[in-house]
Amino acid sequence: MARKISMGARRELVSAVTERYRSAKRAEKGRILDELCATTGWHRKHVVRALRRRETIGPGEVEATRKRRRRYGATVKDAMTALWEASDRVCGKRLKVMIPTLLPALEQHGRLQLGQSERDRVLAISAATIDRLLVDVKIAASGGRRRRAGFYSAIRREVPIRTFNDWNSPVPGFCEVDMVAHGGTSVAGSFIQTLTMVDVATGWTECLPLLTREGSLVVEAISRAQSLFPWLLRGVDFDNDSAFMNDVVVPWCREQKLEVARSRAYKKNDQAFVEQKNGAVVRRLMGYGRFDGIETARMMGRLYAAARLYVNFSQPSFKLKEKRREGAKVIKRYHLPSTPYERALAHPQVTATVKKRLRDQYRSLDPVALLAEIRATQEELGNRVDRRAGKALGLQPAHTRAPTASAATFAKTLGKTVTVGEPRDHAPANSSAL
Repeated sequence: MARKISMGARRELVSAVTERYRSAKRAEKGRILDELCATTGWHRKHVVRALRRRETIGPGEVEATRKRRRRYGATVKDAMTALWEASDRVCGKRLKVMIPTLLPALEQHGRLQLGQSERDRVLAISAATIDRLLVDVKIAASGGRRRRAGFYSAIRREVPIRTFNDWNSPVPGFCEVDMVAHGGTSVAGSFIQTLTMVDVATGWTECLPLLTREGSLVVEAISRAQSLFPWLLRGVDFDNDSAFMNDVVVPWCREQKLEVARSRAYKKNDQAFVEQKNGAVVRRLMGYGRFDGIETARMMGRLYAAARLYVNFSQPSFKLKEKRREGAKVIKRYHLPSTPYERALAHPQVTATVKKRLRDQYRSLDPVALLAEIRATQEELGNRVDRRAGKALGLQPAHTRAPTASAATFAKTLGKTVTVGEPRDHAPANSSAL
């Protein structure tokens, strides 16, 4: 019980029994001490001192707090500053283990002279005390700027965590959001990112290119996605990326009445829905090359504009029905493959107006024309990424190349020419969201 009671409650308890303890006989005082020791977890002698200290304080008086005597003076602080500079300004934990070898070296060359008592204090100082002593020194060394330590961590802590098992069949409008980097083999410099948003209930997928990882661009992309989804957005589930967990994106989402949640760190299956689309949609469309520049981003926007219609209206996918464990074996059952469009029509929470609009849009689509547009744009992007990589492919300038084949020409080649590539048909992957 002693570990469950706070220090404030202990002080209140001592204050409450002080008067009874003062007027009690010897045997009664022993019982009071036994009760207080059992309740507070204090040693008997400490309880006696606490009761006597309360006796010396008159009614209505406040107990004066004792100030801790300073152990490390200006001499020790100056010595620690010299050691910190000599260590190339390492952190307190690293400096602590360097002091036994660094201090004699400075003394040997006449750069630091300490008395025996100060020397013993420097050698006995803890890493936490080093950091505390050097706070103002570090601020002055950084030009008077205090580092905003733990700023993004504080935002993460106030955003609730949602795992894959916490969804419990949500209504359309709750999305998982993630970022796919198109940096090729290097993350240096600025390159295009794809913001992927997947509706958990239906699998409806929207992809938007961003010129760089920036909170304001994320806000613009989510705002744009609100007009692309057939229904209103209700909530967004991010990972722990600082592009999402910042003082721009999270407050904006809450202003838009969007429920904000995040996954656990290093637990990708918490975002299984969007992680599956990152591979099955974004990487299959864009590959793993490096893309940058405004014109490339516009071309990617053209590709995603055609792909969103083709994927959401024509591409069926698996969705997990149930999962159970039998010993060491996990058994999964899936619904029959269906498109996000079909799931939206079958969902009872989607309004009749939205369903009618989706049916009208579906009847106007030509999947072959969409696929031809996707292939043509992929070819253009492939030329750009190859030119960016500096490969000598003998590509013609854009104005001298033959015009891209039309949808009719593309349709005539279907079933007659087979190009090398990865088959589209595959069984569900290990992700729980498929």
